[in-house]
Amino acid sequence: MSALTPEQQDVVDAPMVPLCVIACAGSGKTKTAVHRLVRMRRNLGEERGRVALLSFSNVAVDTFRKAYDDLASSLPSSACRSRVEIDTLDGFITTNIIRSHGHRTMTSSRATFLVTGNESFLEGFKFSTLAFPQPITALKLAFVNGAEFFYHSFNDKVEQVDTAIARNLIMKLGRTGAYTHDLGRYWTYRVLNERPELLAALARRYPHILIDEAQDIGSVHQAILELLIGAGVCVTLIGDPNQGIFDFAGANGDFLSSYHRRAGVKQYSLKKNFRSVPSIVNLANGLCGRADVAERFAPSMPHGAFFTTYKKDQHPQLITAFQGAMFAAGADINRSAILCRSNGLAQTLRGDKVSAGQGLVKAFAAAAVLRDRRRDLLKSFQRVTVAVVALLDNAPNGLESLIAQPKGDPVARELRKTIWSFIRDADTGLPSSTLVADTQWHPQLLARVKFLLARLETKFGLKATENIGRKLAKTALPITPLASAEDLADNDTTTIRVDTVHKAKGESLDAVMYITTREQVQALLDGVTTEVGRIGYVAATRARDLLWVAVPHSVVKELRPTLLAKGFKEVG
Repeated sequence: MSALTPEQQDVVDAPMVPLCVIACAGSGKTKTAVHRLVRMRRNLGEERGRVALLSFSNVAVDTFRKAYDDLASSLPSSACRSRVEIDTLDGFITTNIIRSHGHRTMTSSRATFLVTGNESFLEGFKFSTLAFPQPITALKLAFVNGAEFFYHSFNDKVEQVDTAIARNLIMKLGRTGAYTHDLGRYWTYRVLNERPELLAALARRYPHILIDEAQDIGSVHQAILELLIGAGVCVTLIGDPNQGIFDFAGANGDFLSSYHRRAGVKQYSLKKNFRSVPSIVNLANGLCGRADVAERFAPSMPHGAFFTTYKKDQHPQLITAFQGAMFAAGADINRSAILCRSNGLAQTLRGDKVSAGQGLVKAFAAAAVLRDRRRDLLKSFQRVTVAVVALLDNAPNGLESLIAQPKGDPVARELRKTIWSFIRDADTGLPSSTLVADTQWHPQLLARVKFLLARLETKFGLKATENIGRKLAKTALPITPLASAEDLADNDTTTIRVDTVHKAKGESLDAVMYITTREQVQALLDGVTTEVGRIGYVAATRARDLLWVAVPHSVVKELRPTLLAKGFKEVG
């Protein structure tokens, strides 16, 4: 890792007190956080207790672990360099609280386990809404003015769920030992709030906690952290409030922004941007009102922030034009992306949406297309796992999650390998999507799934449900291949990544095109006071060298003066 700048060094050398570090995009937050972790471990020496460095994505955690391993090798043995924990915030609370202590508060006689929503026994866990009953996996929790607020969202609208109904349903599920991602945080808060002796023990074990990407702390995570802070834990927050784009979880950056006002908290800033060219940094400053400084010089290749116009049926031409600009700028297609706010648009542009078949057959069809056309084996595996578990009779609770993350379970690892083998082999496993769907692909699928289920029963004692043929009917399958040979031939060449802004958060990309609607481009120009505006800001600040914002043709004339005034150039 390269040398630290003076402002990064100030954070690393800060006293062992709570810190609030407000950092711009591309400011080296990861490097600063890891160096701070090493310094804290050195300062603590052989004192009891561990230091936790937490973030919100597995990618960030892997980066932190590798960087810490590289740096910590220089620590003396007296620094007890192994007394650290690097994990996601949810992983931290799951390991330390839910798995070890959750079952008592949940009044469950068995160990806790995570459910994802596809488990058959969850059919009995639904709650009423104004439209139609929703599964418990749709139940969300926030803290509003210190009080529990249960809700679900439908068509981007939030509907409150009666507190008594929500609590009764959660308790009913809890007695089975099951919890969802959201309810894991609920149970964590209850465990720590209702068992002060456990809270005190956790505070002694982790007297110092650093949280990266702290703008992503939602209201429930905040409530958990407030309990830890109250118990004496020294919490440091590092992040950029302008990148708080998870409003639905209460993560709008306010906790981070206001943290420095608390007694005993020292504030620091990271204002040097190592990622983007000066013109993109200046654009970002204009959007968020900061005065960050670009470390890089302007390259000789074409670069900068541009806007272009498009009509609804012109996405292919738009993408082709952007790829031409990328080539001129020397951008690596493997380190570039087209970003959208909507997952639906991203799926459409990728060609992921498969309308063939229905029910479980549709899941297998989507898996075949993902494997063959997108070369996305992980998503294909996830779809097949869901469908296979649904075809089991009385599948063990939490089986799908166990297959996804078998950890130290040798049986789960073998089960995972068996399903992976089914996906990878189009000759004996999941049939090729080039086959005619109803007359060729479906008969092979039915026969091979039955064979797979027979293997699962023989090797693992997992019995298949009855009426497999009815559950895998060929209804709604076309009389054409799921994916044409032309599609697969085109996919042999490298295609640019298409994803949502939320998925690209935290990344550094050579070139970015952000495809907007009227509302989204207007919010981008209005700044970071709204979630949609902050989403646009995150998209813009991913780009190192080249940024395109695609504006609907119907509004470009109206918005052109503002776009130019903000620092965009018009393509062509």
